[in-house]
Amino acid sequence: MPYDVVDVDEARALAQDPLSFLHVSRPEIDLPSGTDPHADRVYRAAAERYDALKRDAPFTRDEPSIYLYRLQSGDHTQTGVAACYSLDDYDHGIIKKHERTRPDKEDDRTRHILELRAQTGPVFLTYRPAAAVNEAVEHLSAEPPLVDFEAPDGVRHSIWRVPTPSGAAIVRAFSCVPSLYIADGHHRAASAARARQALGAESDAAASFLAVAFPADQVRILPYNRIVKDLGGRAPEEVLRDVTRRFGISVGSPLPYRKGEVSMYLAGRWYAINLASSSAVAGSVIDSLDCNILQDRLLGPVLDIGDIRTDARVGLVGGARGPEELERMVNGGQAAVAFSLYPVSMAELMMVSDAGLMMPPKSTWFEPKLRDGLLVHEI
Repeated sequence: MPYDVVDVDEARALAQDPLSFLHVSRPEIDLPSGTDPHADRVYRAAAERYDALKRDAPFTRDEPSIYLYRLQSGDHTQTGVAACYSLDDYDHGIIKKHERTRPDKEDDRTRHILELRAQTGPVFLTYRPAAAVNEAVEHLSAEPPLVDFEAPDGVRHSIWRVPTPSGAAIVRAFSCVPSLYIADGHHRAASAARARQALGAESDAAASFLAVAFPADQVRILPYNRIVKDLGGRAPEEVLRDVTRRFGISVGSPLPYRKGEVSMYLAGRWYAINLASSSAVAGSVIDSLDCNILQDRLLGPVLDIGDIRTDARVGLVGGARGPEELERMVNGGQAAVAFSLYPVSMAELMMVSDAGLMMPPKSTWFEPKLRDGLLVHEI
């Protein structure tokens, strides 16, 4: 699974199998508890584990190829084109971003790439649907897959190797796609670009990065929900009165029904907050995002939450865990209040990227996730 969706304790529990790729992507799990995850020995351990997996696991070294990668979760299916994508296109804004990256996370993945001389986890890209690409993908994915398994979380992963002539046809079909958008994996892409700078002309392979591109009409965005650990010394009734003065509010359900509505779980009850009733004046597409209005009009002024990336009082919960996780955290005392958001749309994400803007932090959660280690781009 992706290295950054589990903490170190969860990674240790999941990596009981010595062939688990978490030993490569989260090598600190094999070192004493409390080891600095950015210590030199951690990256050396990653390289050692990678070499061991290449020896002991059924890895296959292939000629440069294009692959298809299908994710199935319940009744949801998405099929993307896995390949090495140009870092020149990334640098020149043809592959577009919507998220700011953190230097410490860039440092970590850049060091990981340089130590292994490999990109082991794909970036998740998306694009506006193109009939020519879809037709080529549908035709090729009708064949038996090269890799096909269901993970413990119920997600089925299927991979096809595309024959060379068909791969050339897919490349031609992508000529009608003007832009690609990073959905998930901004730090991986930025780290690949930094690794290329570090290697200079040492390797042509460093000029591209491993990614899977899915058509936007197949991609599923879930909300990135918020919890706040305490009410800043205020009673729940006082917070509820303050929120009611600022917004239209009523008894609600755990899931908001539409954009402009947020569900709040406080003192054992769900409330529906009508964000559209606030006095906020929309300007750019950023100003109209629910997560931005929630931050500016409620989390900041009512609960004194500043930057959600650094404020220790706020927590972020991926939408895949559902509102039940929010209830559990509040009822169990891990949080005082929780907010369940309506997901950002792909149209909004692309509008933000096209305008050269950045989404508010932690505003999208893409599900299902691509797995590390199924495809590796060696440098």
